[in-house]
Amino acid sequence: MQFFEHVPLAPYTTFQIGGPARWFAEAANEDDIAAGVAFAAERHLPLFVLGGGSNLLVSDAGFSGLVLRIALEGISSAQENGRVIVSSAAGEDWDGLVAYAVGTGYAGIECLSGIPGTVGGTPVQNVGAYGQEVSQTIVTVRAFDRTTGAFVDLSSAACGFSYRRSIFNTVQKERYIVSRVDYALRENAPANFGYADLASYFAAQNQTAPTLAEVREAVRTVRAQKGMLLVAGNSDCRSAGSFFKNPIVAANALDSLAEELGVEKRSIPAYPAQNGEVKLSAAWLIERAGFQKGYALGNAGISSRHTLALINRGGASAAEIVALRDQVTAAVASRFAVRLEPEPVWLG
Repeated sequence: MQFFEHVPLAPYTTFQIGGPARWFAEAANEDDIAAGVAFAAERHLPLFVLGGGSNLLVSDAGFSGLVLRIALEGISSAQENGRVIVSSAAGEDWDGLVAYAVGTGYAGIECLSGIPGTVGGTPVQNVGAYGQEVSQTIVTVRAFDRTTGAFVDLSSAACGFSYRRSIFNTVQKERYIVSRVDYALRENAPANFGYADLASYFAAQNQTAPTLAEVREAVRTVRAQKGMLLVAGNSDCRSAGSFFKNPIVAANALDSLAEELGVEKRSIPAYPAQNGEVKLSAAWLIERAGFQKGYALGNAGISSRHTLALINRGGASAAEIVALRDQVTAAVASRFAVRLEPEPVWLG
């Protein structure tokens, strides 16, 4: 395992933004993870664990510690109690794993096609889209426990999953480094296409029972139409995908929104959440706060295809992305008294 100095981080992120890491290393196996942690501890360095860089905004100054990139590879599957357990190393490309599952006829993650990043990041954010979340299929997360210095296998319940949250990004943030994730998928099961965008897509094609492969392709097509599918050379793809989480609010907040906008409450896109609350569309709020697709602020901007994505229009700095973030959140808060929470991790 090699440790390198002053490595630029921008090429390791989908934003293509950020300064250098003081130290940088890649972990190809679990021993490397332990070695990286020890290297940082011996030198009293802060440690940052890097996956696919798809949910990350690195500061212009970079990072003064060790960036440990997780590069573990390997996918396997086994039958267990009438279901299929697909085990994937944390460094595997997430969309590649979805393609593997769909290609072998395993249902459960087909709607998560086209999401950038690596497998190790999926339990951290409880990645979800188009009616599926990884928490619905995860059975075990194997991780290095920096507190005890040993690897542990955490059950799904122990991960504390909720909307875009887990113990890995909340109460136990920075304690665990994911090395493997096990997913329970279903063989010979129908594909999930109940989400509105997908249902509309297949209704237009008069399809009532699409295959897993057809659902995967539909998801990727819809994501591409929204600028949420990474395509080399497309400035709309120099982003972290959805920059803001869909806010969860009290159910009676819909009344205030309807009154503010002078519209029928039922016309506001809202979805049931836990504890009787509702989840609002962040993109819908942003547009009604005065921001449109293609809006620019210096070299930062809003995607020409989806108002939920902030983009690097070319040569943008982290400071410019932050300025646009603050402008959007302030406008939504002022207009609707709703606080938008960014999804990407900030480093540096």
